[in-house]
Amino acid sequence: MKRLVQPLIYLLAIAPLILLMSFCWPAKSITIYLAGDSTMSDKNIRAYPETGWGMPFALFFDSTVTVKNIAKNGRSTKTFITEGLWKQISTQLKAGDYVFIQFGHNDESPAKSSYTPEADYKNNLRLFIKETKAKNAIPILITPVSRRKFNTAGQIEETHQIYSGLVHEVAQEQQVQLIDLDKESRALYQELGPENSKMLFLQLKPGENPNYPEGKTDNTHFNEMGARKIAEIVWREIKKQQLSLADRIYKK
Repeated sequence: MKRLVQPLIYLLAIAPLILLMSFCWPAKSITIYLAGDSTMSDKNIRAYPETGWGMPFALFFDSTVTVKNIAKNGRSTKTFITEGLWKQISTQLKAGDYVFIQFGHNDESPAKSSYTPEADYKNNLRLFIKETKAKNAIPILITPVSRRKFNTAGQIEETHQIYSGLVHEVAQEQQVQLIDLDKESRALYQELGPENSKMLFLQLKPGENPNYPEGKTDNTHFNEMGARKIAEIVWREIKKQQLSLADRIYKK
């Protein structure tokens, strides 16, 4: 009887410690990889105030998350693969990591060398998903963020209708999470209106910034405020869709 009692007493003694450790054990560190184009990419000082939304996005998470922004100006799904940018991600991926995938701006333009026909675009997205899942990592598809384009009635117009639709198709087919950034960004621009929405973009008067002495009228690329607002849309969708990643968002 004594032999049975002693181990039982020991287990009861350490039970609170085990319980405490279960609550205090740090979460496993993960990496979020960003795959995309200039609307997402990091910028150098010579491009300021142009800001990709991936830059403020990296600041939303706690110390268990590292954000690696592999997005690059002018890239499509095709050139992201052929230039070895996707390989940078696929070779580093580990279980539990995330890959946020946003392309379309450069895929959909036939005049560019980055042009990717619709069928190839879908196949490239499938490749990203397949290779991400093969590492037990989590792919998130994102529709291309909208350009700023209003009609004469002051209504925002769709600028990526076909390629956004292709992202929806692949997400449904492959059963992966989708963030409809095209739709949500248009809603933001509409809320601000034709004039105030300019405040989100790289819109500069001549002489206003030394990096753009002749000024700039750009309805595709964001300034700091615009990048932050777009990143906040993605942040809200992470929480709304109850991704496990939401638990790692920095809490003030």
